[in-house]
Amino acid sequence: MEPLIAVPSGRVTLSDRRTERRWDVDLEPYLLAAFPVTQAAYATVTGERPSAAAPGERLPVESVSWWDAVRFCNGLSAREGLTPAYRVDGEDVSWDRAADGYRLPTEAEWEHACRAGTTGPRYGPLDEIAWYRGNSGDRIHEVGGRQSNAWGFYDMLGNVWDWCWDIYDAEVYGSYRVLRGGGWFDEQWSCRASVRRRSHPTFRVDDVGFRVARTDHA
Repeated sequence: MEPLIAVPSGRVTLSDRRTERRWDVDLEPYLLAAFPVTQAAYATVTGERPSAAAPGERLPVESVSWWDAVRFCNGLSAREGLTPAYRVDGEDVSWDRAADGYRLPTEAEWEHACRAGTTGPRYGPLDEIAWYRGNSGDRIHEVGGRQSNAWGFYDMLGNVWDWCWDIYDAEVYGSYRVLRGGGWFDEQWSCRASVRRRSHPTFRVDDVGFRVARTDHA
């Protein structure tokens, strides 16, 4: 795995267009991957290459479910001698917040890292920072091909959506989990720091991937 970036503590205000709700989340420091997990990294840990959009070592892995991402995190933790962050019991998964292993970011962590201190809808001009419908040529691209944000994160917007840990809205959507960031086939309005999407944790499609995080116990 490529090194993770240390993200400072802070407060982020999340918002949901459907419910018009806004809420603040205070964050402790954490670590987050600069890039989405690549097909090469995914294959190294799992032995699998599920991607449907196109094959390529430096392309983001896609066509992976939220459950696939959870299993990858635990597999990578075991590979590096870290305590797995997730305890899986059948169809139930719990997060051991004391563990030092790999995990998915919360959506608040994701948005805090995406914004990198900015307050607008994007951390730079969209054509320079993201692969989306307007410039992708209707295809996925290698990670790191657009400009990073101020904290060194690439592809936070565009290329592939990122699975996050959080349940979207349990009362309305049950076990659906949050997706963030927009993908290579999305219109520009989907590629904004605040946009929330949801899907069933077994969902697999060719513009959804993930990036890994770790809790900073330093």
